[in-house]
Parts: sequence; C-alpha cells; structure tokens
Amino acid sequence: MNTKQKLEIIQKRLGMTQTQLALKFGVSFAAFNSWWTGKSNPRPKMQAVIEELYLEVTGQKIIPENILAIKKQTLSQKSREYKNVLKEILDNPDIRDQFILKLTYNSNSMEGSTLSEPDTAAILFDNAALPNKSLTEQLEAKNHQTALNYLFDHISKKKKVDENLVQKLHSILMNGVQADAGIYRDHGVRITGVNLPTANHMSIHKLMTEVMARAALKNKDIVALSASVHGKFEQIHPFGDGNGRVGRLLMNAMLLDANFAPAIIRQEQKQLYYTYLYKAQTKEDHSQLEDFLCDAITDGFKILDRTDI
Repeated sequence: MNTKQKLEIIQKRLGMTQTQLALKFGVSFAAFNSWWTGKSNPRPKMQAVIEELYLEVTGQKIIPENILAIKKQTLSQKSREYKNVLKEILDNPDIRDQFILKLTYNSNSMEGSTLSEPDTAAILFDNAALPNKSLTEQLEAKNHQTALNYLFDHISKKKKVDENLVQKLHSILMNGVQADAGIYRDHGVRITGVNLPTANHMSIHKLMTEVMARAALKNKDIVALSASVHGKFEQIHPFGDGNGRVGRLLMNAMLLDANFAPAIIRQEQKQLYYTYLYKAQTKEDHSQLEDFLCDAITDGFKILDRTDI
C-alpha cells in the first residue's frame, strides 16, 4: 500500500480535511498535497509518522501496557481530586448543561442526526422548534436530555446499574419514536457496515442478565470493565434500534458510579470508535478501545474542570 492510499484511509477514519491533516503532520498544505497526488514522497521520518497513524486508525497499533497503565493511573488520580464527581456536575448548572449538550449532540450525531451542536443547544435549553429540521431528530435530542437527567438522578441515589436501568433508558430515548421502546427485540437484526453476528433474540434475556451482572462488579480498573461491557452490550444489540445511544449511556453510568467523569466520544471520532469497538469484539483485544476511552474520559474531566467549556 502506497503513501497516498494510507493517507486516504487516515483521512476517512479521522474525518479531517487535507488542510487539517497537513496541520496534524506539521507540514504545509503544498507539501501534503504533493504526497496526496503522488508527485513526491515524504521523507523517511515522516513516512514513519504516517505509518504509525495508519496503524492506529486501522486498529492495528499495539498499545504498550505501561502506557495504558499510566493513562489509567492518571485518571484514577484525577477521580480522587473530586469527592463526588456527579454531585459536582449536579451542583453546577453550567457544567451539567455542558455535559448534557456534548453527550446528546455527539451520541445522536453518530447515529445519523443532522442537528448541529448549536441546533441541539437551542432545542435542549431554549425549547426551540426548528422548522428546517425533522421532528424526530428534535424529539430524539429532548429524549436524550431526559434520559441523561434520569441517569444522573439514578446514580446520585446510589441505585443499581442493572437491566431495569437499561430498559428504562431505552424507553425514554425511544419514547414517541419507536413503538417497542424499553422492550427487548423479538426479531433478528444486523449491525450495518460490519461482519459481526448479533445475539439470537431468544437469548437476549439470558445474555443481558450475564452482561449486567458483569457491569455491577466493583473493579479497580473501571476503564477495562466499561470497555468490556460496552463491547458485549453492543454485540448483543438487545433492542431494535437505539443500541449505540443506550450502550454509551450505560457506559457513562458505570463511569459515574465509579466517580469518573463521563466519556465524551466526539462524533468526528466515530470511525475510530467503531474500529476499536469492532477489534475488541472480534479479536478479544480491548487495548485500543481502552486507550480511546481514557482520552474520552479525560475530555470529560476537562468539562468538569471548566477547561473545555
């Protein structure tokens, strides 16, 4: 595979323009464009940088255990700075609103919503009705806000992260959108774009009982546990629709329950997220997904610190 082909894959997975990629590599647009068109080749050092990024975005990069351990240790130290992360969110309306906006906009956008972040903010906080946007998308935004508020209240009251919570979150998210909101599917489904078998609908109750028992474990490595549960939940795909959004809410419920900030998975990172999730599900290698989640949780702590508002 030549440099141009690798750059095309990198661009697609990162969702960046050529100008943005040039900045990422620290070169002029003219130099980058020359690589892109095949008129010239990068110098050996830059070829190595491109190769490393190519391996990362395609899920082939090996994450050294010590590097991942340092990231997790840093997050644990950050968690200890806050006596109660969720209380900090609930006691500060600006922080709470920022989490609601970022989580709602990004999660819905990854599932195909065309609402921009300003659109989402207007719907969530100004109760605006946007005539040029579909009613379903606007309802889904409000539903996600309601689901998050329910989740915050649930965790603040020290209630269990269990199947009842999962089904309740789905019923809120899909209220007015899907007739079987909150009910496990009774038919087969396929995950678009990947060769990954989902659970037979006859096995969903048994598999969900197992995965939620795992989610309830008290584990010092909450990043590893939430990544493992998330991968399994998405492969089970218990609902007819809304599995991605519910799965990310479940993951953040686990993180908040462990006194970690919610993970901010940005919509422009969705191809990386899907690549690492698929690798975890098919290769039993969670290292890249865990590394990705560490960065997403770090972004959550930035909101908590008011350094990303």
